[in-house]
Amino acid sequence: MTEFVCRDCGALYPSEGLPHRCVECGGVYTFRNLEYDSSSRTNEIGFWRFRDLIGIGQNPSSYLGEGETPLVFREIAGMKLHCKLESLNPSGAFKDRNSAISMSFIRQRGIEEVVEDSSGNAGASLAMYAAAYGVESGIYVPESTSGPKMKQIKDFGARIMPVSGPRENANKAVIKAVEEGRAAYASHALLPFGMAAYATIAFEIYEQLGRLPDRVFCPIGHGSLFYGVLKGFEAVSNFLGAVPRPKMIGVQPERCSPLVSSWNGSPFVPSGQGSVAEGTVIENPVRGKEILSDLKHGWDDLCAISEDQIINAYKLTSRSGIYVEPTSVMAFAGLLKLGQKASEIDVIIFTGSGLKSSM
Repeated sequence: MTEFVCRDCGALYPSEGLPHRCVECGGVYTFRNLEYDSSSRTNEIGFWRFRDLIGIGQNPSSYLGEGETPLVFREIAGMKLHCKLESLNPSGAFKDRNSAISMSFIRQRGIEEVVEDSSGNAGASLAMYAAAYGVESGIYVPESTSGPKMKQIKDFGARIMPVSGPRENANKAVIKAVEEGRAAYASHALLPFGMAAYATIAFEIYEQLGRLPDRVFCPIGHGSLFYGVLKGFEAVSNFLGAVPRPKMIGVQPERCSPLVSSWNGSPFVPSGQGSVAEGTVIENPVRGKEILSDLKHGWDDLCAISEDQIINAYKLTSRSGIYVEPTSVMAFAGLLKLGQKASEIDVIIFTGSGLKSSM
């Protein structure tokens, strides 16, 4: 049974409030003991059918259409790939799985106001779920956040607090607000619930393919999506009898690739530049420790993608009928960079709609 615990001291996540750091030691919360069972599901829809597997318990459903996204086969630039279209979640991004499960805990605990920091997608998603379930929300965003995402946040009625400077400044601003007691921090990066919801992406891919894929490509910002999917595939592999899980391929922009640097044994030196893959410009990924601990050299891989490679991948996918934002196509750029074996089944997790990009 899935548990939410501190990764540093092992303390269970409290049954009240919405702490974003461990109340015992100040550590980071994570999740453990995730299991998959093809016969263990409810009659609910979306990822809520996996309620009994991912630690939701009897929390109220916050379903707005998230989950059960299509897996579409395409051949692009000579590459055969299965596209997991998380871009078709209700706000246009994978973050809806996180927001939906987090909102179920927020409602169950009677929390009436939340704040979040975001480069766009997480803020828009949280603002949508907050609006749907009568929770006040405030979103701290970098001033450089793309127009479509800012419009979404505004249209959902959230308070917008633009912050100048790099992405990390928005995080500092929201932490200050939380410390001053203004609202609970519904952090998409620090709350552990979303990783369990992201694990259902792996469950769905397995069920849609009827088998495990060989490789899965996924962008990494804070790393919650990547780590959740990795643990989801581990759970499926264990269910199948210790069958090897898919190779996990994580991608970051060259301009901000701290985990790629660690993976290659090189020091990370921030470039100070932004990227068209704005959702992944994170210098200190919250889930970096878990990711680097679980990945296997010689099996998995992390790679950095140049701006030109991202833009090229964006053009190729758009002209092949897959319309997703630059952060998403970076995963496909990873496939182009690493190449493909004819015998392998590759899955690309496309995280956000092209309608959210101002490119």
